[in-house]
Amino acid sequence: QVQLVESGGGLVQSGGSLRLSCAASRFAFDYYAIGWFRQAPGKEREGVSCISSSEGTPYYADSVKGRFTISRDNAKTTVYLQMDNLEPEDTAVYYCATDEFCSGTYHQWGQGTRVTVSS
Repeated sequence: QVQLVESGGGLVQSGGSLRLSCAASRFAFDYYAIGWFRQAPGKEREGVSCISSSEGTPYYADSVKGRFTISRDNAKTTVYLQMDNLEPEDTAVYYCATDEFCSGTYHQWGQGTRVTVSS
């Protein structure tokens, strides 16, 4: 069974930065695209970013493009989401998940990490 554990969330002021980490158990990690999605109260789940398996190609939602950077370290089986210039609208619980071909089809995800951006 895949296990994904998110960390790095917290409270930050508008314009600040956070780096989220997604640590994965060894499950042929290299072969999986990993995505981040977020869930805010009263809002639909939103795919934020994804990184492909083989070439590490990044994808971003328009809402975070230019502010968020996704990366992966296959040796550490970890995916990172660097979030800069945070806005109150980024407040949500962030989850990492296996993301089939970065299509937004999530199969397994962790418990989430909460990000709160104050204005």
